[in-house]
Amino acid sequence: MKEVDLTLTQTFFLVAQEGTYSAAARRLNITYQSVANHIRRLEQRVGEKLVVAGRGAKSIKLTPRGTSLYRLLAPEFDVMLTRLGSLIDKERPVIRIGMPHAIFFYLLPPVLTKFQRMYPNVEIVGYEKDVSLPELIRNGTLDVCLSERYFGDTVIPQRVICHYQPALAFPSSWPAPPDETAVPEWALGRPLVTYEPGQMLRNIALDYLSVGNEQPRVAVSTSTSMSVKRCVDEGLGFALLPTWCIDESDRRLNCIALPNAPRIPIYFGEAMFLKSNPFVRALHKLCLETFPTIIEERAGRWSFLDTSKPRRARSQSRSRSGARG
Repeated sequence: MKEVDLTLTQTFFLVAQEGTYSAAARRLNITYQSVANHIRRLEQRVGEKLVVAGRGAKSIKLTPRGTSLYRLLAPEFDVMLTRLGSLIDKERPVIRIGMPHAIFFYLLPPVLTKFQRMYPNVEIVGYEKDVSLPELIRNGTLDVCLSERYFGDTVIPQRVICHYQPALAFPSSWPAPPDETAVPEWALGRPLVTYEPGQMLRNIALDYLSVGNEQPRVAVSTSTSMSVKRCVDEGLGFALLPTWCIDESDRRLNCIALPNAPRIPIYFGEAMFLKSNPFVRALHKLCLETFPTIIEERAGRWSFLDTSKPRRARSQSRSRSGARG
């Protein structure tokens, strides 16, 4: 099957429609000679003469094969060109980003707000995925990814945006551990809600909570931080979650920061050819500026201080102490 060249076909169509090379050149905003070259190249592809144009002649004639081709194109080609031109004129730039659900839900909206003010005509398409991100970028489905994983793929450059540490989340009806060093012993015998096998936070939780050769009992495994938190909220167990997934509205669970837990990076990656794209560069800069601020602000809410008090009382206590300061 021969490959169709839209440019050459369009030139032939307009030459046949207008009846002269000059008129077609004006329609296409190219030179007379360029039109003639396009026709010659199309004839070479077809293997037959399509247009007869004598030197100095003001009009052209189509050969029988040229007439047949024009009649084949005429019913649809003009409409197709009009629609294609309209589509290209109206097409908005699109940046397609893949990331875990929690990053999209908790961290990205402030970035998108700032990005939209800078580039109101650029559409952001979010793919909430935690797996197969390298493959999706390599096959052209994604342009950018935000991930806690380092792929080590030269086709997908990755840069660290920030780090965060997981926090201990447990039902508010449970007693709190006295301090961070007591957390692994406190966790033994209690049901753990965590992520699916293979996910980074599951591995970190099992390592951090192990006592000797004994690991915590996994009661529920799920895919997203939202689902893990929901299970904890329902009293199904405790979890290690990113601190930025928990806020004051989560009344039925307690959260304690774990300063000695491993620090987890968040990487910004993009397809190699987009590294200099102005929209991608702006998005990276905004993530670099915004993510650490959100994470630090949310992490600062949780500590071992006053864990015996109800959450509402702790919030009011912080408010009063802030007012006194």
